[in-house]
Amino acid sequence: MKRCAYVTLVTNADFALGAKALLHSLIRTRTKADCVVMYTRGVPEAALAPLETLGTKLIRVELLPTSEDFNTRHARDTLHEAAPFTKGTKPAFHTPLDNFAKLRLWQMDYDRVVFLDADTLVLQNIDTLFDYPEFCASPNVYEGIGDFKRLNSGVFTARPNPETFDRMLDHLDRPDAFWPRTDQTFLQSFFPKWHGLPVYMNMLQYVWFNLPELWSWQDIQVLHFQYEKPWQNHSKRDQLQPLIDLWRAYESGGAIPDMTTLANPT
Repeated sequence: MKRCAYVTLVTNADFALGAKALLHSLIRTRTKADCVVMYTRGVPEAALAPLETLGTKLIRVELLPTSEDFNTRHARDTLHEAAPFTKGTKPAFHTPLDNFAKLRLWQMDYDRVVFLDADTLVLQNIDTLFDYPEFCASPNVYEGIGDFKRLNSGVFTARPNPETFDRMLDHLDRPDAFWPRTDQTFLQSFFPKWHGLPVYMNMLQYVWFNLPELWSWQDIQVLHFQYEKPWQNHSKRDQLQPLIDLWRAYESGGAIPDMTTLANPT
């Protein structure tokens, strides 16, 4: 038997709330894999407690030992000024530098890992991903055909290996290295021949109103709330209300509505 785990990263109380909904969704798929939450220093114990009650393995991790110059280049204000987000809004609790802690999963004691961002929901069993090679990810599709050339790191397959982790650190913090979309840009550089997963393995929420012809509830396996989060008050709430309602149903542990009967926006 291979040792397999779903892994997410929690860096503050907001993402712990997201992870709660994600874990509820994974439990509903009846997966037999471990569910692991990597969390960083400073996440309140009160925010972690609901995750532990769900049978989750909590593993504390440190931020990566990156240089001061690297940290300065990837500080929130500096990064957003150099590479602004023009399509959506990142929440105030988003700290770009924390994203690189995802790489810690390559140090874990598992044979195979599927990483899931804490702002995702798993709508169908995806255990087959453990049989996929390293490194598989879906394209970053949410606006048009040009999106297919970039990966989205909200869902990906990995094979933990400390040697891989060491090579990642060497590649990451090179002189003047700048990763405008943090771990996402880095992982595409480190795995230039990444294997493409269907968009339905990581369906980005903006597809709902930007590319409704691509949306198919029957096929979506992972729903990803990129940019604005469903527990926030934000300007796109009216456009995304059905998706937000679905997230709230999972977060509460209540009955899940049948989304297949819901008409797509036109």
